[in-house]
Amino acid sequence: MKKLKLFLVGLAALSAGLLLGQTPDISGTWQGTLSAGGRDLRVVMKVSKDEKSAFKAMMYSIDQPGPPIPAASVTLQGTSVKITVPAIGGTYEGKPGNTDATSMVGTWTQGPNATPLNLTLANDKTAWTIPEPPPPPVPMAKDADPSFEVATIKPSKPDSQGIGIRMNGRNFSSLNTTLSDLITFAYEVHARQVVGGAARLDSDKFDLAAIPDKPGMPNDRQIKGMMKKLLADRFKLTLHHDKKELSVFTITVAKTGPKITRNESNPDGLPGLGMGGFGRVSVRNGTLADFAQLMQGRILDRPVVDQTWLPGRYDFTLQWTSDDSQYGGRGGQAPPPANGGTAPPDLFTAMQEQLGLKLEATKTPADVLVIDHVEKPSDN
Repeated sequence: MKKLKLFLVGLAALSAGLLLGQTPDISGTWQGTLSAGGRDLRVVMKVSKDEKSAFKAMMYSIDQPGPPIPAASVTLQGTSVKITVPAIGGTYEGKPGNTDATSMVGTWTQGPNATPLNLTLANDKTAWTIPEPPPPPVPMAKDADPSFEVATIKPSKPDSQGIGIRMNGRNFSSLNTTLSDLITFAYEVHARQVVGGAARLDSDKFDLAAIPDKPGMPNDRQIKGMMKKLLADRFKLTLHHDKKELSVFTITVAKTGPKITRNESNPDGLPGLGMGGFGRVSVRNGTLADFAQLMQGRILDRPVVDQTWLPGRYDFTLQWTSDDSQYGGRGGQAPPPANGGTAPPDLFTAMQEQLGLKLEATKTPADVLVIDHVEKPSDN
């Protein structure tokens, strides 16, 4: 079952605070069980105050071990609380469930679906034990120039579903990837920026499994460097760079300013980039360049250029109504909103409203890769 990220928070001593015109103190440990997909998932949320007495919250999923996920905002309006979690595209909204404000009745919304989630304020005796998260992987030395020590390349099974490239610790893998997919990943370009070699670029699909020859978990730059070496060694790929005027999309900051949440957790960590069906992407600990590559890699029909000049890494989720110009012409097949809900706006509007970023179509000279030579991969 695909891991479901959850988030919860609660209220305490609301009535007294409201009568005095003060902000209620919702600090404490709140816990509840959410039923989803035929499975009960226990979640714990610890709410506290920062140095400016603003509320902050951290969520733990007991039955899905992993690092906690911070909330971006905790908002109180009267007796209602609203929590936003851009890293997983979730929102919790709830109200007190009893007179002494030790329980909460609320709803967790993630994507188009809303699920009931009731919470209880825990004490030392009733609080669930939070498992220790697995130790973080040891990073590879930043100055290391690794290669794949062991790399297996196999033809994909004809009936295999899905497509993906991922790094899990020290294990690199790809599923149903063409040579074009591997080149655009390694060189961070759109398929339209690859010229020549057309007969081999998309004719075959491969599954890869590889391990670096240097200790530690590689960073994004090192992973793509290893892929470039593998393409040259196993596919005999040679290429050169050129310039060509292309139709592109540019991403700039809208007049409202950016609305994305800065992630300060691990500036050297790998970004988490995900697609949740048509018209939904999530970014965790990613740069705007990572986001541009995600959009151009699988969604848009032309290169995407980051011109925001925003440094650092961010957490956010973007939801929009896709059309047949996206996802290789399949975007128009997006299902209607669940439960009669309102459809999200088009991509251009959603970018401005949800992220404070502007997406524009233009033409500009762009870097292209010209394939000089390529072969089928050599034996494992």
